[in-house]
Amino acid sequence: MTENRFQKITDAEWKARLTPEEFRVLRQAGTEAPGVGEYTDHFAEGIYVCRACGAELFRSSTKFDAHCGWPAFYAPEGEAAVIKRADHSLGMERTEVLCAQCRSHLGHVFEGEGFNTPTDQRYCINSIALKFDDSNNAN
Repeated sequence: MTENRFQKITDAEWKARLTPEEFRVLRQAGTEAPGVGEYTDHFAEGIYVCRACGAELFRSSTKFDAHCGWPAFYAPEGEAAVIKRADHSLGMERTEVLCAQCRSHLGHVFEGEGFNTPTDQRYCINSIALKFDDSNNAN
């Protein structure tokens, strides 16, 4: 994938653009506490975009209630919207999800949990990594 303007932003510049908590989650792969995010129980029609760069990430039509404490989606906007990579932190094997445009940490994706969705995947995404855009009611 080719480099873009967001990949050239320094940590100091990200700190100036983001709140300390946004920086901790988006740029340092942190996790917000479960059940506190503004989009956990949010089900309006629209598109969820990356809080750091505005890239379209998930459509509301793919959001479902996984009762996990974070927003859950069964698929990203498109395979090119996110990057998945192995995450071996916390002594377990998981798959991290990053914004493909700015490489910000969004959360993790889990498979085979038995949810009744078309993909049997759960993209478990930090609310603080998202902004909601309902300007086009893009469902």
